[in-house]
Amino acid sequence: MSKLAMAGKTYKIRLKKGDLVMVRAGKYKGKTGKITATHPKENKVTVEGINIIKKHVKPNQTHPQGAIVEITKPIWVSKVGIVEPTKKRPSRIKYSIDKDKNKTRVFATTGKEIK
Repeated sequence: MSKLAMAGKTYKIRLKKGDLVMVRAGKYKGKTGKITATHPKENKVTVEGINIIKKHVKPNQTHPQGAIVEITKPIWVSKVGIVEPTKKRPSRIKYSIDKDKNKTRVFATTGKEIK
């Protein structure tokens, strides 16, 4: 855990669980997946099928012989962007407030509402 996470700062993450995102930078650039978890204290999100590591596990009840387990680790939120369905490209998110004072998430590139 980073020093910032230990300090208690909580980041505002505009992405939500279930959003389809594309990785914009790094080893997994161009790959897409659904968000399985958000980590506001760490400013990270866990994406299905992205950043999978292998961990050696000592023998225990679930793995009596010991094992090499694959674990999905979180990735920085700045490295991912929500996929816009029409263009199939990553986009940023902005908010819009309608006449009834309801706040909705909107794609920054096209201005369409995120469902």
